Amino acid sequence: MFENYIAIFLVVFFGFLIWLFRYLGRSDKWKQPLEELSVKDISILNSKVRFFKDLSEEEKKFFEFKVAEFLSNVKITGVGANVTRNDELLIAASAVIPIFRFPEWQYLNLNEVLLYEKSFNDSFQTGTNYDGEHDISGMVGDGYMNGKMILSKHDLHWGFANEWDGSNVGIHEFVHLIDKADGSTDGIPKLFLQKQYIVPWLELIHQNIGRIMQGRSDINPYGATDKTEFFAVVSEYFFENPKKFKANHPDLYELMEKMFRVK
Repeated sequence: MFENYIAIFLVVFFGFLIWLFRYLGRSDKWKQPLEELSVKDISILNSKVRFFKDLSEEEKKFFEFKVAEFLSNVKITGVGANVTRNDELLIAASAVIPIFRFPEWQYLNLNEVLLYEKSFNDSFQTGTNYDGEHDISGMVGDGYMNGKMILSKHDLHWGFANEWDGSNVGIHEFVHLIDKADGSTDGIPKLFLQKQYIVPWLELIHQNIGRIMQGRSDINPYGATDKTEFFAVVSEYFFENPKKFKANHPDLYELMEKMFRVK
């Protein structure tokens, strides 16, 4: 009997030591990147990421730093997919684009990106299944998947290769993380949006969802799902095709300029 107590004590004691080690080892900030991006990395960004290509030389240096910082702190794991350097750079670029004007921003609510070859279903399955549905291109994890993001490699590359369509799954999912960072995923990024703009933002959401549902808008119909998806969808459009977005949605564009500090 005494030996059983000793065994239980040792299990609890070592469990406590493991917890203490992890707790003391936590950091509220990301570690600094040990290496700069290579010349080849920068060439890839220039050829594949229009947002980066349009920056000044000084701004490019900062973008490169944020990409290196992201890759030094977030693990990218292939799930049935081979992760290439192109994949890593496009994922990191997706993360940096919406927070580029927020120099201190770090995705502390993310530790791993899971990269699937193609789209997947609600059970995270790919390939042929009984219902034939594979329509999820990206997802921010919750519950036991908290701290993880899932992306389709095919759709990630499509978003950067076809900027004319105003859609980009990488940007979309990282905007969800931005939305989630204030404690509630509700389409109102309180850490980005000043208080005086919250009511006008909600009014614009309501007006534009109405137009989408009436078929009177070029915004992706998925944006009419709810406020959360509207925010992510119009953010894709805002960063992917800003000239068209400004021409078609001047009120939204003006407020999102303030939100993302583009000016």
